[in-house]
Amino acid sequence: MLSESDVVVVERREGPAGEVVLRQRGRTYEIIANGCFLMDTSDGTSERLLVDAALQALEGRDDAPRVLIGGLGVGFSLARAAAASWGRIDVVEREPAVVGWHREGPLAAYSEGALEDPRVTLVQDDLLAHLYRAGEPYDALCLDIDNGPDWTVTENNGSLYSPSGLDACRNRLTPGGVLAVWSAQPSATFEAALRSAGFERVHTLEIPVIRGVPDVVHLAHRAS
Repeated sequence: MLSESDVVVVERREGPAGEVVLRQRGRTYEIIANGCFLMDTSDGTSERLLVDAALQALEGRDDAPRVLIGGLGVGFSLARAAAASWGRIDVVEREPAVVGWHREGPLAAYSEGALEDPRVTLVQDDLLAHLYRAGEPYDALCLDIDNGPDWTVTENNGSLYSPSGLDACRNRLTPGGVLAVWSAQPSATFEAALRSAGFERVHTLEIPVIRGVPDVVHLAHRAS
């Protein structure tokens, strides 16, 4: 059995945006993108809150709201969504390696079979490209593809948090729909950008962590 100090590379692949690595540290799995730690299976509290907060913000609007989850990651957000009352769940993931680790690999335990849920549609695509395409609007966008708006995994991801990217998010939401963005640290600059992009009720939920600054979920609504 591995100790917590042992690190094993389970698989290393080249993907559309560079190198993606799945590592095992003791009983914890980690995803590393281009040498940058992205997420692991040690907790998942903030990833679940991303989905819970969005659904709570929609309370009373729809019996079966539609949600887009940006980033499959280690599966915590998708599993949480599948356990709740969402009517339709689209999950967008650009890395075939990540999808494979959930279909046939060790991350399947963390997505808890949610990819087989009839409400779930997996879209293998770049998130921003998907948002820019014309399509049926969502009641919520739950986005977790970086360590935050100020700490992107790849340079191109920064455009998601730009005025044009936020416009694309707003345009894919129904009136009154909610945008929820996970971040490893608070960002007053991003809150200001959300307001400048025309979002309303902008606020931030903090999730304490063992060490360092809290994880956060930035929340904002499209005007009704």
